[in-house]
Amino acid sequence: MNGPMQIKTSSRSISVLLLLCCLLVTPLSAQDQADEVNYLDVAALMLRDGNLDRAQRALDNLDPDALQAAAVPVSADMKDKDRQAAEKARSELGRYWVLRGTISQRLGQLEPARDAFNQALAAGRDESSLYLTLAQINFSLQDYQAAIDAVARAGAAVERIASVYHLKAQANWLLGKQVEALAILDQAERIFTADRSFTRRKVFYLIELQLYQQAASLGRSYLDNDDVSVDDYIAIGNALRQSGAVDEALGFLEAAQLKYPENTDVSKVLAHSYIDAGKLHAAADIIYQAALLDNSLMAEASELYRRAGQVYRALTLNSEIRDQKTKLKQRLALYIQLLRYEQAAGMENDLQRLGLLSNEDIRYAVAYALFKIGDFAAAETHLSLLTRSDLFRKAIEVRRAMQECADDPWKCA
Repeated sequence: MNGPMQIKTSSRSISVLLLLCCLLVTPLSAQDQADEVNYLDVAALMLRDGNLDRAQRALDNLDPDALQAAAVPVSADMKDKDRQAAEKARSELGRYWVLRGTISQRLGQLEPARDAFNQALAAGRDESSLYLTLAQINFSLQDYQAAIDAVARAGAAVERIASVYHLKAQANWLLGKQVEALAILDQAERIFTADRSFTRRKVFYLIELQLYQQAASLGRSYLDNDDVSVDDYIAIGNALRQSGAVDEALGFLEAAQLKYPENTDVSKVLAHSYIDAGKLHAAADIIYQAALLDNSLMAEASELYRRAGQVYRALTLNSEIRDQKTKLKQRLALYIQLLRYEQAAGMENDLQRLGLLSNEDIRYAVAYALFKIGDFAAAETHLSLLTRSDLFRKAIEVRRAMQECADDPWKCA
């Protein structure tokens, strides 16, 4: 190219670039510089680029009181020039508060964000997106009625946004307006026929209302769809279980296990449902099958068999536990339960090596096993290190028993 390259830049862009340089070096103070720069444009640019601090610094150059004073009400008898100036000032005031609110929201400062957006509305901003943003902020601040009111002011523009119905339903629910919440979900199901999330939410509402039969029926209908996940089965089944509807929970979770036989999360929730139903053996069998896929569950399977009265089965499974600390802690308890005191006492060195004797419950168990095999000196060594009040009282009883054995050995033969 023969001639120099020409770059066409508007005067506003040049002013913005100049201000950016100044913001990075020193704050502007000269009035003539302030007159040349549109700080709202600078703040919007910085906000768009994610530079929240610089956006704030740009807005700090503006006086909201001065903007408010310039935004005089428009009247019919105004001259065109004055009307245009007033309308511009009102627009800038609204934009200022929107920018302030957006910055505060992104910084997680929800109270200042709400105040700023309300100021923007007072300045004449009337976008549905602004009302929706305000509704979300109010919901996060647990001002649920204000959230509902903001959605109502957003108008018809948000009637085809699915998340709006979730927000309204949950806000009403949290205000104790269960009928209104369910009605909103019914309305949403008619509008968004392919969106099953409203049915899912309704299931949980029915569970909270203790309408378990209705919840189970609706839940089965929801789970008939191809797009549901294993998490949906678990969530509905677990919610029913925690609410006390164990039989309904078992129905969901057994179906889930048939569909997802290798999912250990399903197995765990199903097992806990059987525990709630008092069926420990069934729970143990389920967890054992899951433990074959995830060895970290083997200790739980062993414990469930122990609780179900199958102590030898529990001991067999204990040998399959890979975590040594977990294995030894559980094995010690099983030996004590089986009255195998010699084997329990023989674990002392292994427990010491793994640092498990710092657990006073374990130390007391070892001391008790040593007492039962007649090694009173070793038992006393451990008893003297107990500090917990409940174990200290038990240690006194063991010492009394050891003294009786010393006085009358035939009693402990």
